[in-house]
Amino acid sequence: MTQPLTTATPIGVVGAGTMGRGIAQVAATVGHPVLLHDSNPRALEDARAYLTRILGRLVEKGKLPPGRDAEILGRISFIRDELQPLASCGLIIEAIIEELAAKQTLFAQLERLVAPEAILATNTSSLSVTAIAAACERPERVLGLHFFNPAPLMPLVEVVPGVATAAEVVAQARTLMEAWGKSPVVARDTPGFIVNRVARPFYGEALRILEEGIADVPTVDWAMRTLGGFRMGPFELMDLIGNDVNFRVTETLWKAFFYEPRYRPSFTQQRMVEAGRLGRKTGLGFYDYREDATNPEPTTDPARGERIFRRILAMLINEAVDAVFWRVASPTDIDRAMQLGVNYPKGLLHWADELGLETVLGWMETLYETYREDRYRPSPLFRRMIERGTRFFDQT
Repeated sequence: MTQPLTTATPIGVVGAGTMGRGIAQVAATVGHPVLLHDSNPRALEDARAYLTRILGRLVEKGKLPPGRDAEILGRISFIRDELQPLASCGLIIEAIIEELAAKQTLFAQLERLVAPEAILATNTSSLSVTAIAAACERPERVLGLHFFNPAPLMPLVEVVPGVATAAEVVAQARTLMEAWGKSPVVARDTPGFIVNRVARPFYGEALRILEEGIADVPTVDWAMRTLGGFRMGPFELMDLIGNDVNFRVTETLWKAFFYEPRYRPSFTQQRMVEAGRLGRKTGLGFYDYREDATNPEPTTDPARGERIFRRILAMLINEAVDAVFWRVASPTDIDRAMQLGVNYPKGLLHWADELGLETVLGWMETLYETYREDRYRPSPLFRRMIERGTRFFDQT
């Protein structure tokens, strides 16, 4: 049996990179003693310098009272080399490299150190929680806690139980995340969980539209921002994320789903990666970010833009509906995840209810009739719900 997690519970974080130090900041700000471990001393030095700087900046901006930065930083112990100091932790969150073997080795080591009631969590965004937990003798206390970057600012946390995870552990983790001021959603242990799975068409269908010559980059982005209400267009967002990162996530999901056509990567994006056009971080991507660069203007034809927007929206909604069909998560958690994790203007399933399931199914059937590709097959749940006269949410 696990013990209640309170602010007095020491929290361990393994991996002092971007995600690890962000998670450490969140836990220490709430009041936990935090042990941040990394075998690389430079990573620990960088983490300490970063946290000192960012907390100081929060004080300067009036978001923290004077002296609170030192108080928060004082709760964080920076641990190198040995894992032994983590033995006192009631929860350890792993945020190391995304390699299954490395995570399994770490979890087997951690399990031998901590108390029987301690919880072990992975921040993985792409690997099987069940496979990571399989390295432990007590996989029932292992689960996924997938934070989004930057962890101190992003409210969403995907809580992912593995096949063997105890319900009590899931409940404890969800309660703790709420205490940290986060908005947890529970996702089934399938590739991509909720956000990385459901969001794929936002990028993939935009790339397909570009490859077919239906519209150019700025026109697609304009349509999704202006007509769809998205904060950024898909090409702007791919440039911000990094085309290498975005391509790798798509490729990983495609392979993990046994080469499911809906997630097939784009040759166009692959060539961008091969050319080193990774986006903002390299100065060139789908847009030119170099000094004095001029980028083309969109074609702002509302009728044309509406067709682009509807096509991408239909694919997004279809993915969200299919996630419900396969019991990846509840409709409420799927909509919350997409709004909080990637800032969508509406929950996709609420959007489907507003438009009418018949309307969205019609869009998908038109795409399927046009292309005759499995990529465009509608989720079976559309017809099931239409026949029953049901919606995802009660509109009363």
